[in-house]
Amino acid sequence: MFLNNMPQHKTLPLYLGMKSCQLTATCFAIIFSSIATAQTASHTTAISNAADKIEQKVIAWRQDIHQNPELGNREFRTAALVAKHLESLGIEVKTKVGVTGVVGILKGGQPGPVVALRADMDALPVEEKNDLPYASKAKAEYNGQQTFVMHACGHDGHVAMLMGAAEILASMKKDLKGTVKFIFQPAEEGGPKGEEYGAELIVKEGVMENPKVDVVFGLHMSAQTEVGKIKYRPGPYMASSNDFKIVVKGKPSHGSQPWLAVDPITTSAQIINSIQTIVSRNMNLAENPSVVTVASIHGGNRYNIISENVEMTGTIRTFTDSDKDFIFQRINEVVNHTTAAAGATATVEMPYSIHYPVTVNNEKLTAAMLPTLQRVAGKGNVEYGALITGAEDFSYYAQKAPGLFLFIGGMPKGKDPKTSAPHHTPGFIIDDSAFKTGVNTLCNLVFDYMEMNKK
Repeated sequence: MFLNNMPQHKTLPLYLGMKSCQLTATCFAIIFSSIATAQTASHTTAISNAADKIEQKVIAWRQDIHQNPELGNREFRTAALVAKHLESLGIEVKTKVGVTGVVGILKGGQPGPVVALRADMDALPVEEKNDLPYASKAKAEYNGQQTFVMHACGHDGHVAMLMGAAEILASMKKDLKGTVKFIFQPAEEGGPKGEEYGAELIVKEGVMENPKVDVVFGLHMSAQTEVGKIKYRPGPYMASSNDFKIVVKGKPSHGSQPWLAVDPITTSAQIINSIQTIVSRNMNLAENPSVVTVASIHGGNRYNIISENVEMTGTIRTFTDSDKDFIFQRINEVVNHTTAAAGATATVEMPYSIHYPVTVNNEKLTAAMLPTLQRVAGKGNVEYGALITGAEDFSYYAQKAPGLFLFIGGMPKGKDPKTSAPHHTPGFIIDDSAFKTGVNTLCNLVFDYMEMNKK
């Protein structure tokens, strides 16, 4: 009917030719889409099969690293294990990056973007309480004292998963449309006093350059997320972390004559109480979630002596720089006014020794890679995560290139998250079945991103 209303024969062939071109373009689009889908399905299957084959190897690496944990900037054994493995795969290796870090560069068979994958290597000064054949009994020096050491945050799994991903990607090198940079980072939890450490240091040393990184991905185990699940969130995901140190100086006296003293302990108590109202009374918690915690207080050494000084330390967590600056301002005001009213003085250092920026997932990157996560884990196993007031120095990489930081479930299926030991505690544990999801995720993120951005 539409054709019956068309102009006569001189115009009709032109119209049909245009329709033919449109149909041809559509056909080509469908064909290319089908080819891309087939390629995606092909590499996903190949990666999955490879991950199945090396799963027990990844578990063995993780258990070995767990049994031999090392503190920040002292990951000598772990770094040697990583470097030896990467070298065996024919990957270009650089050691002693940021003290003990290891960086591997794998150039694919075709030109394309540079994709960085990061894993942290350090353990914590925690005594393990788990009844495991590979439980840590290790000790090391921490702040001048001997202490037990444990992988109580899953970094052993992070290293093992990235070692597994490196093995698979190296075996598929000819199919890679770009370069992969493997970053095995020391000291995410912090380094010895007086030493530079972590992502801030190795970024400063140039790890995101030569070759310049186009995108960076990172994973973290979660002991409160079920095995097989992945959690993500676009935009701010993990809080910034800034510590503080407050020293209140008063006037000492005998404990029986407090009227002769300017008591720094009672003054500090007032400061602590007032600081707790900053979040509850000065912040709009519906829009500005934040935390201010006073975590340690030290003053005096005898029951009947009013001390001269009290030292307090704590942490501030926010999701924007403006909130951080406002809380800094309020802490200074509270301390200065409270000590002035008591006749004392104080010094405030913020940050004192720790500053991690907000971990922000690039929103366009997150949206682009979400189908990858859903294909790897199953759509029902990929969940939108809540804001996390914990901090991560992955944030430093994401300031240099678009970043995506994810959480991989490590809690046994069917277990209640409320009863699963939290991170940084003696009972922290990750199920061995968790690591294959991480290996699959890392490899598929690399292939899919390169396919989207091939040159």
